[in-house]
Amino acid sequence: MNAATATARTTIDPAEIERFSRIAAEWWDPAGKFRPLHKFNPVRLAWLRDTICKAHGRDPLAPRPLEGLRIIDVGCGGGLLSEPLARLGASVTGIDAAEKNVKTAATHAAETGVEVDYRTATAEDLAAAGERFDVVLAMEIVEHVADVDLFLRAVSGLARPGGLVFMATLNRTTKSFLFGIVAAEYVLRWLPRGTHDWKRFLKPSELTGSLRQAGVVVKELTGVTYNPVSDRFSLAPSDLDVNYMLWGVRD
Repeated sequence: MNAATATARTTIDPAEIERFSRIAAEWWDPAGKFRPLHKFNPVRLAWLRDTICKAHGRDPLAPRPLEGLRIIDVGCGGGLLSEPLARLGASVTGIDAAEKNVKTAATHAAETGVEVDYRTATAEDLAAAGERFDVVLAMEIVEHVADVDLFLRAVSGLARPGGLVFMATLNRTTKSFLFGIVAAEYVLRWLPRGTHDWKRFLKPSELTGSLRQAGVVVKELTGVTYNPVSDRFSLAPSDLDVNYMLWGVRD
């Protein structure tokens, strides 16, 4: 690959940016287009806090357990994770390729008095600029990027040596097609139709292998399941069929 071709590569998919830009104003509406994320957020936030604290030998129940840690939230959207992580004491940078998302996030943070460094940028932009973080989050984004390998290398490059990398996405199974697309987009109408493309979902083996090639050793995977009776999400370590999360360490 020559230098010109390498320069032309990008993780940005213009259609995906446009899709999320159209609904950017709804990020903080718990009954709106992002209702599933609002339901899911307490589960993933607790998992992130507890895992980060365990890795750093901290008390997750302390008032500001993430004090002193530098975290980047790649594909931050409206800031549903960035804000609470900042409240837990972390120095948080939230980046998104969609300017409307960043404006929504920054406006909400200003209204609530939470300090987050929001930027319209890509992971490869910041990695190339030499920025490094103690914790890198790439939650519910890898299935939307144009170049997965480039994205994973950028995510890895943002972590300092020994830094933690967290990801969440959907498995490519029949069950994920039925629940993640048919049910979520067409039956329950949680998400706008076309939000997800099943062919872009990554199997855990594919994602962990690609992360290893990028310099991240995956330490743990856990599934996330939804109970329609209780209307709640919960961790399910042995069920990776639909949604799953993982964390690893940068070499």
